[in-house]
Parts: sequence; structure tokens; C-alpha cells
Amino acid sequence: MNIIIRKHTEDDLPRMIQIWNEIVEEGIAFPQEELLTIESGREFFASQTYTGVAVDSETDRIHGLYILHPNNIGRCGHICNASYAVAADSRGLHIGEKLVKDCMAQGKMHGFKVLQFNAVVATNIHARHLYERLGFVRLGTIPGGFRMEDGRYEDICPYYREL
Repeated sequence: MNIIIRKHTEDDLPRMIQIWNEIVEEGIAFPQEELLTIESGREFFASQTYTGVAVDSETDRIHGLYILHPNNIGRCGHICNASYAVAADSRGLHIGEKLVKDCMAQGKMHGFKVLQFNAVVATNIHARHLYERLGFVRLGTIPGGFRMEDGRYEDICPYYREL
């Protein structure tokens, strides 16, 4: 398998939406509760500063994606935010790391100075270890900041890294 990260295309939308909705349905990482349709997905991904996909260049299969966008406006507009989604059957293949690294490069290319994650769920140990290994700094803990799919509340940990 040879994973490359590239800008998404219209043809990628069905698989992207499938992967995104997988994460939403798991209810343990993304704040969204509404599933994307082809129409809402097209609009959602197009509205981002950049949307990248992780593709196996040998098979053209999409294994994951990320979205990059401003975290705020005006005087805080130099800070970006991102979300990452890796297909359940592709986890453990270091695709997330490739997505985060590409996202950091794209963030810098788009003029952002800081990449901030507002709500990394405390139980998302794999993501937290990856972010820390890549130099992200944990800002603390927000108790009960995320409502899990089963209704209980879990802590969230904001992170940031200068680009």
C-alpha cells in the first residue's frame, strides 16, 4: 500500500461521506450528530479551507480524510482547526499521522500560524499520543465537555501547535 495525501475531488465524495459518517455514528470523537448526504457533504467539504484525502495510489481506495478551516475570525483568524477521519478498517496503518502532517503543511501554506484542536476526547488515546508525538501541547482538560453516544459525558483536551 502506498498512501498519498491529496486534495479531494468530486469523485471522492461518496467514500469521504461514508468514512465521515462512520465516525459520526460511532459517537465517540466528532461533535456532529447529523449524517452527511451527498448534497450536504459536497457543501460541507467545499466550505473548508482545504479538504485532503488519504488515497492508496495503487488501488485509488480512500482510507481517510481531513478538513482544515479557521478556528476563529479577525484577530484570531491566524489559528486554524482540523478534524481527521480514518476508515475503521484502515486504522492502525499510520494513516492518521500522514493526514496530520499534511494538514500542518497545508495550514502553513494557507497562512495559518497555529493549529488548534478544541475538543480531543480524553479517551481518544491513539489521537492524543499522535498529537503529543508530533509536538502538540495539551492546554488542559475541560471536564465533561463531550457527550458520548451512550449519553455519558467525557472530558476533552484542547491541543495546539505552532506551524
